[in-house]
Amino acid sequence: MIDQYGPAPTADEILDALDPEQRRVAKSVDGAVCVLAGAGTGKTRAITHRIAYGALTGVMQPTQTLAVTFTARAAGEMRGRLRQLGVSGVQARTFHSAALRQLQFFWPRTYGADAPRLAESKIALVAEAAHHCRLRADRTELRDLTSEIEWAKATQTAPDDYPAQVTSTGRKPPRDAAEVARVYAAYEKVKAGRGQMDFEDVLLLTVGLLDERIEVREQVQAQYRHFTVDEYQDVNPLQQRLLDLWSGSARSLCVVGDASQTIYSFTGATPAFLLGFRHRHRDAEVVELVRDYRSTPQVVNLANRLLTHATGEAAKHRLELVSQRDAGPEPEFTEYPDEPAEAEGVARRVKALLAKGVRAAEIAVLFRTNSQSESYEQALADLGVPYVLRGAERFFERPEVRQAAVLLRGAARSAGDGSGGGLAAEVGAVLASGGWAPEPPTGSGQVRERWESLAALVRLAEDFAAGRPGATLQDFVDELAERANAQHAPTVEGVTLASLHAAKGLEWDAVFLVGLTEGMMPITYADTDEKVEEERRLLYVGITRAREHLALSWALARSPGGRSGRRPSRFLDGLRGAGSSRSDRTPRGRSGVPGEPREKRTKSGPVRCRVCGRGLTEAAERKLGRCLDCPSNLDEALFERLRDWRVDRAKELGQPAYCVFTDATLTAIAEAQPTSVNQLAGISGVGRAKLDKYGAAVLALVAGREPEDGTEPPEPDDDLFAAPDEPSADEVPPPPPGDDLWELEAP
Repeated sequence: MIDQYGPAPTADEILDALDPEQRRVAKSVDGAVCVLAGAGTGKTRAITHRIAYGALTGVMQPTQTLAVTFTARAAGEMRGRLRQLGVSGVQARTFHSAALRQLQFFWPRTYGADAPRLAESKIALVAEAAHHCRLRADRTELRDLTSEIEWAKATQTAPDDYPAQVTSTGRKPPRDAAEVARVYAAYEKVKAGRGQMDFEDVLLLTVGLLDERIEVREQVQAQYRHFTVDEYQDVNPLQQRLLDLWSGSARSLCVVGDASQTIYSFTGATPAFLLGFRHRHRDAEVVELVRDYRSTPQVVNLANRLLTHATGEAAKHRLELVSQRDAGPEPEFTEYPDEPAEAEGVARRVKALLAKGVRAAEIAVLFRTNSQSESYEQALADLGVPYVLRGAERFFERPEVRQAAVLLRGAARSAGDGSGGGLAAEVGAVLASGGWAPEPPTGSGQVRERWESLAALVRLAEDFAAGRPGATLQDFVDELAERANAQHAPTVEGVTLASLHAAKGLEWDAVFLVGLTEGMMPITYADTDEKVEEERRLLYVGITRAREHLALSWALARSPGGRSGRRPSRFLDGLRGAGSSRSDRTPRGRSGVPGEPREKRTKSGPVRCRVCGRGLTEAAERKLGRCLDCPSNLDEALFERLRDWRVDRAKELGQPAYCVFTDATLTAIAEAQPTSVNQLAGISGVGRAKLDKYGAAVLALVAGREPEDGTEPPEPDDDLFAAPDEPSADEVPPPPPGDDLWELEAP
């Protein structure tokens, strides 16, 4: 149906809003169509306008249309765009959401009982299965086993068939294939005994139901006659099987994807279905979208050049993007002496962009593994820059957001036609009873984070009212419920820190790609040509997230004073130089900015535990200055004094508390109890800027004195920033482990 929130666009107006290639997509509302869409080419715009055009011309009935994609955020965006085009009734869901909805409807009617319950913790079930098999596994090994089971189910491989499938595909399991198969079988038994299912079971059980029960399959196929599949390059064999059962007698099928953005092969995803679509559907129309509306010519040219060296099947079908934007700054390439210097240099550049007016929410720092985030969190906090760690607590699960939802639901039930100030004002008035105020607080981090969450709801109400004039508070409550169900969160202000995998589908004005060294990009585990090419595509995805500002960087050593044995990523060969505004050979200071005077550095070798003397490699251990299992000599009274002082300083500065010092740094200070500037400077998280601002106060607190207002910063010891001694080869810490390699957000 067509929603009449405002004047509904005509079919001609729908087409007028599109470029020639997008218009071809929109008009292909009958039969099969394959859209090869490059990054930033407006694929979501093309397919939503196609659905709207089909509805306006009467070819497609919205209630008979199913659009599926791979993230709840993308599904929510698609629903929002369709509403703006005046179309309602279309089901826009993820594969799992659509399958679960069908399973919960048909299972009781078919089998006379409720469908199995979704398991809350898959890794806990895998741990129990491993215990039954008498196998010992730590959390990292359990995570690897869980991922392996997910891959097996996505490729429709049963436990008994797993060893043979691993051999035939050349896959390297985390443990002996026979052991993995035993754990897999035990996992299935434990899960079934509890009447539970996992996310893969949602698809498997739906496939089984549709395959075995023709009456159910016919009912589903009668309900849905028009299908759209976004990000089709990420489909795995199980999802393709489900799609085939759904669309058996479909009137139209539209798939959209880009083989150059295939980065989830470890989940069973393959571009083969996208690249083979025209062979399975002989009459399919194939449309290429190459006009890039997202990125400047400089960013687009770099992305194109990266793929010129690609090999393999996906490379044969790469798209040459053409930027539609005005020229922007050249991508920057920067080499740093060590990882802390890289983090500090990136943080300074971020702050410089903020000073130029770029919003924090429009800046991202992207890395290969989640384990790399800690140094960037610290560096941004040191400069008072707010950040959001993507993959942390979900927005709609935050206590303040849950409380706000309760308040809004109660107000909606008792409200009449709403207040005269508009929807946003009404939402703000309701949230005011929960502690929200129009002006941000000057309190500590937790207070500020709570305010940011509620402010995001108010901004969402403003956007919702703008797109839907006349919307009531109940309409907004319904929108929030739908977004919570889809985990489609509003934007929270802060620089985004995320892995390259988690950044897929997102975009920012400025992107910093960090840690681009051999062993990290490509990752050490990329030991075949095919895996290396997927790493290249992952970097391509990172580059194409940037609209205007793009910076790529790497560090020659892990720690200050360490041996400079790292090499820049092979993917950067041929990209640096003419395409960059900064030469990586230009002498730099500590900040990494050409021309800045080089600061003297603290004498530093490998970080060693102050208790047992062992070399520290984990980020959390380096920050504390000791092994996590070594005894702590924390002075609790000092720690409390430091925390109280930090709260007061944060209030004075109007910054979150962590921007003064993080809890980990305060813990390290309360354990080490430094008595000199030299000792204080040796604690992780206490850089030159922190010494200048807070050194005197911290040393006074450690000495049991009250810090004096306006105290001059302490004079550094003569050798505090002297040049580092070169450590011997056996003192250089080992390279970081590749933990959290495949950590992604849950579907």
